[in-house]
Amino acid sequence: METILFNLIWVIPLLTVLVCAPISASHEKVLKALHATSATFVLFVVCVLTYRVYALSGTPTDEAAAPFLLRFFTDIPWLSAFNAHYIVGADGLNMLLLALTAFIVWAGVLVSWNIKGNQKVFFALIQLLATSVYGVYMSFDLVLFFVFYEMEALCMYLMIACYGSGRRDYGGKKLTLTLAFGSSMILATLFGLYFEGGVHSWSIMELSKVTLPMDFQMWAFPLMFMGFAVSSSLFPFHFWSPDGHSAAPTAVSMLAAGVMMKMGAYGCLRVAMFLMPEAAKIWLPYVVALLIFNVVLGPFIAIRHKDLKYITAYSSISHLGLIFLGLAALTPVGLRGASLQMISHGFLTGLFFATIGMIYERTHTRDITEMGGIMRKMPFLGVGFVLAGFAGLGLPGFSGFIAESTIFIGAFQQDSTLTRVVTILAILSITTTAVYILQTANRMLHGNMPAKYEALTDGCLREKLVIVVLVACLLFIGICPGWISEILDQSIAPIFAKISAAAVPAVGG
Repeated sequence: METILFNLIWVIPLLTVLVCAPISASHEKVLKALHATSATFVLFVVCVLTYRVYALSGTPTDEAAAPFLLRFFTDIPWLSAFNAHYIVGADGLNMLLLALTAFIVWAGVLVSWNIKGNQKVFFALIQLLATSVYGVYMSFDLVLFFVFYEMEALCMYLMIACYGSGRRDYGGKKLTLTLAFGSSMILATLFGLYFEGGVHSWSIMELSKVTLPMDFQMWAFPLMFMGFAVSSSLFPFHFWSPDGHSAAPTAVSMLAAGVMMKMGAYGCLRVAMFLMPEAAKIWLPYVVALLIFNVVLGPFIAIRHKDLKYITAYSSISHLGLIFLGLAALTPVGLRGASLQMISHGFLTGLFFATIGMIYERTHTRDITEMGGIMRKMPFLGVGFVLAGFAGLGLPGFSGFIAESTIFIGAFQQDSTLTRVVTILAILSITTTAVYILQTANRMLHGNMPAKYEALTDGCLREKLVIVVLVACLLFIGICPGWISEILDQSIAPIFAKISAAAVPAVGG
């Protein structure tokens, strides 16, 4: 029964679209109720299954799922001509990412209640986007993984181009074309893995049992790693994020920053580093040098911007850089910290963009210089934004403190001088983060309020519920991180074991 429920996670959003298809767009209340119910049910299923994965962690599973301790493992032949299978399963890492996605999708549906335009199409696109992200985190066959990975780019373009604001066509095209470029790099290496692996399989488990030729790894690893890193805004492929977020509707920004950008980091860890560990040891020290932009210069760029979404986008670029710092450390603590940061940052950016969207819906501006004193009219939304800022600073009690501290400890365990220098710079950049967060909050929430904002109203019950739930998630992870770390460690152990056991022969040897 649990395996059937697990497989329904990505099917339910798709079924919701089909059920809603014959319903007229004029029946807005019915459509909203169906989409909200679907998102809530998936959230409930994912939370129950996450608990089951935690409760059963460490016990034997299907031998075909080795080396991972996968629950709800399913392996069904799919495209026999290409030897592709429908292989899905769950361990602690991807179950937590599925839970993150379910929360953000649920919140995205609720904050989009008053979206302008054809609501039937918009909510259908949210469900299709959710289907693609769920599918990525569930898949252990590379063909299936790539099919789901590609779905989200088209959905995001349509949602930005049709429902966005400002330079929405430009932002949508920039995002889609950049992600397509990253996908092309991934696709090239997938074919190489299939033929160079010698087993003619797309299964991650089967490919992990062979040692790929070093000559192949030396070009395939950087190509695949950077292909995935495009989604996570690693320098120099970060440029799509600010323009894409600024043009996107609120729900798209929440989904893009909260879950889609984690897909890239997840692919780097689960696929690139796990299948090509020898090359990972050679190339990842060079990735650390790229992080100087993400973790150091990103916050300085955020300071000079006045648009709330641009500020949050560059904040995300900085925080995502910490994920790559944890991955590049190649230590168990660093990998755990990177995984924790994926979860923490997902809830953080979901809360940030949700509150920004709610404020924009009332003020019709995201320029902080045009605001001031709006806390008096919107105390609940203002407090939600401030709490998001505190979480972004990594204050104790919030999830960011645990995740970032773990990354810094893991990075310092690495003997590399460059890694330690970048880690120190990343720690010092917290001061810069405090500057733009406090500056932003002070300008928009305090001071003299323009007369045009006298009629502003605070968040409604639906919006308050979204803020309370997302803040509660940030606090729960920050106060009770032990259980998450425990199940993450069991997911990371096979990956680290393969990396630590990998020898690094001379290229061509």
